[in-house]
Amino acid sequence: MPKVSEFFGIAIYIYWREHPPPHFHARYAGEEVLIRIEDLSVLEGTVSPRALGLIIEWATLRQTELRKAWAEAQALQPPRKIEPLR
Repeated sequence: MPKVSEFFGIAIYIYWREHPPPHFHARYAGEEVLIRIEDLSVLEGTVSPRALGLIIEWATLRQTELRKAWAEAQALQPPRKIEPLR
């Protein structure tokens, strides 16, 4: 499970051969949420509202990179690392 970024204790993953729609997994404090890349909506799971706000802020800034990392993972290539939120 390739980790593509990590910030403020939040780990972001894009898995190999994942099901559509394009999405990423975010883990924080034992919870996990799946976020759709195109509209940044929550597909499944929960995290604290504060963590979700940080995840959405990061994803908004990195949407193009997330699309590229998704395509790489689907092609069974290592997805690129993405700059964390600072």
